[in-house]
Amino acid sequence: MRRRVWSGVDRSAGTPRQPVTAVHNDYTIKSGPQRVHDLMGEEAEELLSHRFAIVNVWRPIRGPLRDAPLAVCDATTVAFSDFVPSDLVYRDRTGEIYRVRYNPAHRWFYVPEMQAGEAILIKCYDSAPDKARLTALRL
Repeated sequence: MRRRVWSGVDRSAGTPRQPVTAVHNDYTIKSGPQRVHDLMGEEAEELLSHRFAIVNVWRPIRGPLRDAPLAVCDATTVAFSDFVPSDLVYRDRTGEIYRVRYNPAHRWFYVPEMQAGEAILIKCYDSAPDKARLTALRL
């Protein structure tokens, strides 16, 4: 289970990444297709000529999860203008995610005390502009 470590974290020691505590989405309109290019190589252009989605599977490593429960926002309550692009810098590349502006219209859900045998599927990106394309979430 990922827990917040309040002091410095030595990533070279193999410690898990810290939970992202800001409201965010893992992909943007720009970075969703870029991730297909990054992962699929020569197949990318053919794949990108069709509708595609990126879906994350999220589950606790151990349960019950009490320290950082996942909260997911109803996509129909998030305006596109609520999403703010933000760089995510790695050693070998720079990605882009969305941070999410507060909006009182957002409707949030969470599963309290999730167990390791439970999982949530999160559609983080959908190429179809007439569908719910992005999901705001928070740990």
